[in-house]
Amino acid sequence: MIREKVIKLNKQVEQYLIEGVLVEEYVLKSISALLKFMKECNICLRWIILHTSELPVGADNNKRCKQMLQMVVTDSQYNPADVFKLLLNTAQFEFNLKELVSLLLAEKHERWIANRKEAVERLIELADVFSGAMPLTRVEKNDNLQTWFRKMAKSIESLDFQDWTSAGRQTNQIMTALDEVQQFHELDANMQVKQFLNDNKRLLSTMILLNNVQESTISIMDLVADLSYAWIIIDSFTGVMQEGIKRSPSLVTKLRATFLKLSSALDLPLVRINQVGSNDLMTVSHYYSGELVAYVRKVLQIIPETMFSMLASIVYLQTNTLRELPLRAEKDKLRDYAQLEERHQVAKLTHDISIFTESMLLMKTTLVGIIKLDPKRVLEDGIRKELVKQVATALHNGLTFNPRAKSSELIPKLDALGNQMDGFRRSFEYVQDYVGMYGLKIWQEEVSRIINYNVEQESNSFLKQKIYDFQSTFQSRHIPIPHIPPLGDGSINFMGRLVREILRVTDPRATFYAEQRNTWYDIRTKQPVVDILLFKKLRRAVGSFGLSGLDRLLSFMIVKELQLLTGIIQTIFQNKESSDMLDSFMRQLTPIDSIIAQPNRVYTNSVAKGASAWPTLSTHLMKVGQMQLLRQQIAHELTAAAKYDSKYLFYALKAFNDSFLQDIQQVYTNSSTQPNESADTMNELLYELGPLLESVGMNDVLQRVYISAQNHFLLIPLLVLYTISQVPRMITL
Repeated sequence: MIREKVIKLNKQVEQYLIEGVLVEEYVLKSISALLKFMKECNICLRWIILHTSELPVGADNNKRCKQMLQMVVTDSQYNPADVFKLLLNTAQFEFNLKELVSLLLAEKHERWIANRKEAVERLIELADVFSGAMPLTRVEKNDNLQTWFRKMAKSIESLDFQDWTSAGRQTNQIMTALDEVQQFHELDANMQVKQFLNDNKRLLSTMILLNNVQESTISIMDLVADLSYAWIIIDSFTGVMQEGIKRSPSLVTKLRATFLKLSSALDLPLVRINQVGSNDLMTVSHYYSGELVAYVRKVLQIIPETMFSMLASIVYLQTNTLRELPLRAEKDKLRDYAQLEERHQVAKLTHDISIFTESMLLMKTTLVGIIKLDPKRVLEDGIRKELVKQVATALHNGLTFNPRAKSSELIPKLDALGNQMDGFRRSFEYVQDYVGMYGLKIWQEEVSRIINYNVEQESNSFLKQKIYDFQSTFQSRHIPIPHIPPLGDGSINFMGRLVREILRVTDPRATFYAEQRNTWYDIRTKQPVVDILLFKKLRRAVGSFGLSGLDRLLSFMIVKELQLLTGIIQTIFQNKESSDMLDSFMRQLTPIDSIIAQPNRVYTNSVAKGASAWPTLSTHLMKVGQMQLLRQQIAHELTAAAKYDSKYLFYALKAFNDSFLQDIQQVYTNSSTQPNESADTMNELLYELGPLLESVGMNDVLQRVYISAQNHFLLIPLLVLYTISQVPRMITL
């Protein structure tokens, strides 16, 4: 029975939604019937939604409750698709009706006055016709009718809009009088007079109908259309909504009305707050509006998801199937290069994407609670959200390494990830015109945000004051970067895994670096392990943002190693035996302008006495040196990329940096100028300029100050002895 009721109401409401049915004249005449039908639809919806919703926590374990729910679902032949269709159609019907009624209320006074004025003018014209002044065909002069029509005109003119009850009663009396005079004097015989009278009755009837449309009509509609009971339950229809959008993208325009209907739930928590005049009204309004907007975004997210599933096919076709057309090709091979079937498939997928975009943009800007919902912004945020999800997942999966692998997976993984990212970027740029957005801008902004967020989270292991996910400036509520749990390899995310894999491959205990070739060689086999091409592959896989992120992580690691190193050196200095040995060695070197006697014995004995400290120092110093070399190569790659991709910006930045350095030198070398006068301005400028210079590799990593430590007079002899102890190893290499 319920199912038949739902189907019947669906058919009826669909009739009302046909273009040209729900017009002003029909609404004015049938407002009561329309409100009654609207009430019937909402009662049916309320009953079936509440009686078939999932059981709340606690009741879901009650056997009796489960049986009752199952019985209702079975007896009512509950079909979520039919109920959702009724909800959708009812919301659209209410939206159309409310728009018409609101328009009528807004124009009610002006239209009522205009109709009254026109009715008066027509009756005066009719009176003039019977006076003989404006002769019509076959209309004889009649002073009685002339006087009567003028009297009726004055009666209509005296109607008061404010006293609509009295005005309505008088208008009905005038219409009755017009009918009587038309019949009594047989005015139907003259078509022109009859037309005048019918027009007057139509105008008077419209005035009565306009009086029937009151402000309370809107209140009744809001009360009847209330959907606050489904604030939580509506989430169960999310899947049905999204499936409907996938089948028919134009459904989005109807969903707009459904979301507006759901916004009626905002009124309930605000009624009492508004009545007491609380200052929390705006805060609470903003909260509930934000929750509703979040739900709207959740429902409409299916559009970007579907678009990206199509985009994945385009990525595959462009990356693996379509071949680039050469500058010159033989005529016989043109058909092979054309690849008509594949290109037709790409065109079809692109067209489908544009259809989804168009349907989304047809949804007009909507005020949800107190938040304005712009469909273009929602679509862009949805695309950004899905892009972030896809790219973050690709980076996570692509930069996962097996530490037990016999040979390093670094290069193959970077190649595969680079191909995937290239496919993403090319396809995103390809469809940007079809979705009406700046694809490259979105790509760069979101990829940089993903990289910077992961670098920030990975850096937390080196910081005392950590930046948590909810504190990050790179995280967003509407476009969240997915937080993927660590894999238990010591890294928090893919950036940590990548930098540690690079350090593992270039481990100074297993490799050595040849500066002339910019290559790391295996110590045993003397075969190249990685070369400068590694950094080109890194840039292709994670972009310049990824290289900058690696550089930042390496800086943190260097700081950590230097802190450990200074601690070890302090321990050596605090050891009396070690400090005495270093002091004795330093005295033997004086004077420094002459060669010491028996240098072989002095150096050998001193190195032997400090032999226990050299392995520990080597461990940390080699790590620092290794990371410094990597930072140099990263800076070189960033500089080369900046010169190639944005030559003018690079040289503009370089010119600015050079001129700024000259200004600093001039300030500190000019005795007449106090350095403190410009210090604040220069510090602010340096704070902004520093990251820009690092992003293009315009920094000397060997001149970088990482930590500050107290100088010690024994540091020089310690480093001299350590260097001498490592010379044999360097000669062996």
